[in-house]
Amino acid sequence: MKVFEINGHSLCLALFTDVSNSNGNGKNQVAAMKVFKTNGHSLCLVLFTDVSNSKELLDSMQAGTLEPEVAFLNASLIPDVFPVLAAAHKTLLAKSRESLATRTLHSELVYNYSGSKHITESFKRCGISDSSTYVLVARFNTSLDEMKDIDKLIHGKEIDLEEMEGKADQAQIEKHYKIPGSELGISSLADAITCRIASRDAL
Repeated sequence: MKVFEINGHSLCLALFTDVSNSNGNGKNQVAAMKVFKTNGHSLCLVLFTDVSNSKELLDSMQAGTLEPEVAFLNASLIPDVFPVLAAAHKTLLAKSRESLATRTLHSELVYNYSGSKHITESFKRCGISDSSTYVLVARFNTSLDEMKDIDKLIHGKEIDLEEMEGKADQAQIEKHYKIPGSELGISSLADAITCRIASRDAL
């Protein structure tokens, strides 16, 4: 799990795969939680694999009963932390202007990461589904107790964020963000995603 500080707010991210109710000993392990601080704000990130309770998490999130509130992202579309930070910056900017397009700060993060103007499609592609096993969890303005609570929510194996690049589904990313091969000759996958996140509202 990692925490980043952006524009006076904190965001916590975590990545899981094959989510289940337990990792075998009745508890999830927090091995890769990290906190990043920027301009007086924090962002917490946690990456999980082998997640087994995605349906339960999705149901709780849709019912508005998920505690603490977090963002669940499809980690297969995330090759690096940088585009997530770009989406977080955009989310906090929208909040400061009272112009969120979605109901909550954390759902706005998923929406902004998608680079699309279609909210429902954004959640479908960049959020989690009943069968998701590889998940990035994000939390703004998190406390130590909330970080522990987040770890208990996910039934999966926590891994280091540095594993994102190797686990990213490049073909899926190129298709979703419409990234041509010629662009990747002069730019990285993460930079290409970030460009689309930043320019969405200008198109």
